[in-house]
Amino acid sequence: MSNLAVITESATLARRVGVVLGSVLLTAYHCCVILMRAAVGRLRREHIDRYARSWARVLLRMARIDIRVQGQAPDFSDGRRYIILCNHSSHYDIPVSFAHLPGSIRMLAKKELFSIPLFGQTLRAGEFPSINRGNRHQAVRDLQNARRLMESGIVLWAAPEGTRSADGRLLPFKKGCFHLALDTDAVIVPLAIRGIHQVLPARTWRLNLGMPVEVEIGEPIDASQYSVERLPELMAETRARLQAMLDKGVAPAGTVSEELTLA
Repeated sequence: MSNLAVITESATLARRVGVVLGSVLLTAYHCCVILMRAAVGRLRREHIDRYARSWARVLLRMARIDIRVQGQAPDFSDGRRYIILCNHSSHYDIPVSFAHLPGSIRMLAKKELFSIPLFGQTLRAGEFPSINRGNRHQAVRDLQNARRLMESGIVLWAAPEGTRSADGRLLPFKKGCFHLALDTDAVIVPLAIRGIHQVLPARTWRLNLGMPVEVEIGEPIDASQYSVERLPELMAETRARLQAMLDKGVAPAGTVSEELTLA
């Protein structure tokens, strides 16, 4: 079992403000650069890839997250369609994935994110597909667009739980991303991120710095080997693999990092 013990240290107000303000400014800067390139017709997919990784790596450094990666990512440039299915228990799941996985990764984002000034326009310019969970017909169209992007070489990142887990435990899975995997004969790459829920717990503004996090890339699952009738089996297999990886390492109870209470 992995040892994710944490060294306790006190927080300062300056550090709290620095992480929050730095994250906002960093995001705004990258959004502006991307939108300016798009405005003059000089934005290509590889630029988005580079900016996304740069943004993610700096965010992780600001939070001083100690990341260890296990497993090997597939060759995302082999012409197959890929969908990364990741457990979701922190806003930092996505930066961790961008920083440590290859390929043109784009998250399947909820539609509300596209209404955020500057950030929403950047998501559109960057080929990030949206999903409207409140409108079934629009959700079907959204998944069709996601399929088109996957067929053009985008590696889709999705959270099958649909929302963040407050304690790191897997929540029930939604069917949408599995239907998409079946429709596109995609290869599912299970991705488990252990300990990330302690960095920025869901539905709180409590930020803990210096937390150890483990990322494990699981063995791919070829969805083309499953029929629509076997969708529950595909979901169960994916969940079992994610759960097995999550169970490998759990932070010892009572360990606390540098805690920044932002509320």
